[in-house]
Order: sequence, then C-alpha cells, then structure tokens
Amino acid sequence: MNLAFGRPAVGTIGLCPRCALVRSYAVQAPGAPTLQVFNRRTKQLQKERAARDTETSRKVDYLRDEVASRLTERLLDIKRHFPRVLDLGANACNVAKALTRPVIDPDPSRPPIPPIATRLSELTAAESSPALLHRDATLPFNEDINILREVIQDEEFLPYEGETFDAVLSSLSLHWVNDLPSLLSQINHVLKPDCPFMAAILGGDTLFELRTSLQLAELDRRGGVSTRVSPLADVRDVGGLLQKAGFKMLTVDVDDIIVDFPTSFALMADLQAMGESNAVLGREMGGIQRDVLLASEAIYRELHGNEDGSLPATFRLIYMIGWKEGPNQSQPLARGSGQVNLKDVLEGDGSGM
Repeated sequence: MNLAFGRPAVGTIGLCPRCALVRSYAVQAPGAPTLQVFNRRTKQLQKERAARDTETSRKVDYLRDEVASRLTERLLDIKRHFPRVLDLGANACNVAKALTRPVIDPDPSRPPIPPIATRLSELTAAESSPALLHRDATLPFNEDINILREVIQDEEFLPYEGETFDAVLSSLSLHWVNDLPSLLSQINHVLKPDCPFMAAILGGDTLFELRTSLQLAELDRRGGVSTRVSPLADVRDVGGLLQKAGFKMLTVDVDDIIVDFPTSFALMADLQAMGESNAVLGREMGGIQRDVLLASEAIYRELHGNEDGSLPATFRLIYMIGWKEGPNQSQPLARGSGQVNLKDVLEGDGSGM
C-alpha cells in the first residue's frame, strides 16, 4: 500500500507547552488501486509468448471463440445499428470473428439473417498484447468487418473520451482486472446514453476440478497449499458492481462449458498456450514439483474422472448486460401498478394468464 503521511496534529495537555501530544495519520495515496491481486505486466508477457506460437495459439482458441459467439448472439435481441463499438480486451479479435459468422436461424422457413457485423459501422479492438491483437490480422474475416486494432497500455485504464461508443463488448478478459469497480465506471463513462455494455468473464467455480486436485496434492506432499488457480468473481457480486457503476436494466446469467481432456497435463498445457497461466502477485515462482503433479493427476481421476478415462474441466461463464442511463430509456412501472396478482397466477388454475 502506498501511504502518504499528513501533517502531525498537535494538541496541548494542561498548561505545559512542552507536553504536547503528537499524532500522525496515514491516508491512501491516489493512483493505483489499494488491492493488487494480479501482476498485469506478467499477464501481458504471458499473452505475448503464447501468441508468438501462432499455430498452437489458434488451436487452443476453442474456448474464446465459443464464448465470443455466445456473447455476440445477445446483440440479435437489440434492434438497432451501432456506429462505434469497443471490444475491450480483444485478445485475438475473437469477437470480431464471431460477428462476421452467418447467423443460424432455428426456423428455416424464415429469410436468412445477415451477420451481426452488418449492424456495426466500426469495431475498435483494444488489447494490451500487440502479438495477440495482430495474430489474425491477415485472415479473411477482416474483410467482412471494419475493424480498428488499438494497442493500449493496460485494459484497466481506458484512453477514450466520454460518450464515445454506442456499445462496449468484452469477452474473457475482465477476470484479470484488479480494480473491476473502477473499470466498470470507466466503461459507463465512455458509453453514449442508452447504450449497452455486454461482457463474459470466467467466474465462480471455474476449474474447480483442477483447483481441488492441486490443493489436495500439495497438502499431502508438502503440508501446505499454494495459490495455483486465480481467484474469480462470484455471480452474486456482479449485479451489485454493475449497479454501483451506474448501469441500469441489468441482466446477469451463468453458463457452464465443460471440456474433456485426456490428462490434467493436457489441460494445463492448453491454459499456458492460451496465455491464461497464473498471474497472481506473490505466487510461488517456478514450476510445480513433479511429485505434486503426479499426485494431482491421480486425485483428479479419482474425484472427477469420466467413465471413458477423460478428465472434465468446467469453465463457468458469467454474462452481464448493463445499459447506460439515458433520457428516453425504458423505465420499470411504478410499484403497485400491476393489474394481475402473481400469486393467483402461480397458485390458481392459470385463468389469470
């Protein structure tokens, strides 16, 4: 913690000027947030190293591509055009790629729906890792969307003026942010009135199988537990954070994606290739000891293994939607203005429907 010491407060005791009570106090210095959980520089270097192996990096993009697709589908429910959209923490522009994919309508009798990218005039992809941001700059999807790639120093500090964007999207990036309340307030600031913010983050019980296996293995082999999996936000806190940042008409939902791996070593190799390795401050440096890894593999199989011998890994996704307040924004009806008693509908014969 950075502490700035103020002037000593002097108060006399009795009538003796030499007998003075000197009291000093400390206040939080402005600047970086008080609580630093992640080393942002380490996370940037991890992404840079991962992106340099282009082929492997693309192979492990299955999670980011799937989440980006599920996130962008939510834009189909908003019937408007978006002149300027910000993709915050763009990674390898997975959101941009998802926006250019054809929209599959479950009803084949209806006319085809054009890609969501046709509703955007410009997409600004902001990312702190240059190698990851420009990894797929030559792929064909770039021709189907007007995309502007911007390398920013840190996703925690937005270099944009107020009321710049018509929508802000973020997919699998905000779970590495130290000061999430501050960033959400900045996102609200750069949005135009009555415009949405949509994000998907890893949270809750993500990788609980790996977490518990490593903890039990370390406890058995070393007699203690190290921080091997990053702490994540809980879904119960997300709504409050959005509301505190000034967002209205909130929607928060949870979705689990379970991926099967042949071994826990394959899972950890994929996490490293994604640039999603541990970046917690104060973490134990160096690799995990061999005996701990072997014990963790055995525990993983015993506690969580599938019948076919594979190991499941759960990624819990928290999706959030919030709207910046605007003058013409829809408002909830006044309390007590309802004409139908919900209790009668749920407990009755359904005649109130």
